Amino acid sequence: MATSGPTLGRDLRALRKSRGWTLASLSSCIGRSVGWLSQVERDLSRPSIDELREIADALSVPVSILFGQPASNPEETGYVVRRDARRKLGRRDAGLVEELLSPDLTDDFEVVHSVFEAGAAMDRAVVRKTTEVGYIVSGKLDLEIAGRHSFTLHSGDSFRFRGESYRWSNPYARAATAIWVVAPPVY
Repeated sequence: MATSGPTLGRDLRALRKSRGWTLASLSSCIGRSVGWLSQVERDLSRPSIDELREIADALSVPVSILFGQPASNPEETGYVVRRDARRKLGRRDAGLVEELLSPDLTDDFEVVHSVFEAGAAMDRAVVRKTTEVGYIVSGKLDLEIAGRHSFTLHSGDSFRFRGESYRWSNPYARAATAIWVVAPPVY
């Protein structure tokens, strides 16, 4: 069985709902029963690593997001995320290292700490049914929105886009760090 922390069920439910999926539609997509998925979402059953991979693929999220957070003080659970207890997101080989700052995925939004490595860039523009707001903490980042607006953002700058295509690149010699807020959650 996978070790997946006490928030796995809530996180799965939040991810499924953020995509507008029913229990039946997700269970059909992964070839499992509605009852089984319902038990997983209520933390009554724990999926295997292979089952977690199937769920992650269906929801288009990295499987690492489903492994929960490292153990923390029970009084802080759901309220505080310590720096060394953030959930890792994304893929370092793509030049983007992301960590979830939100305690879990059950809110109407998620907050992500993003580090864009020097020379990294998105291969192609992406469109998500979200509103996204970001704040550049350090470095510089180029952002293209809707294929017609291009910006170079510096430390202290912020941005927002809504359901429009976007693409980022960091052609600069130093990494850029941003705090990124996404509603509804996509991870």
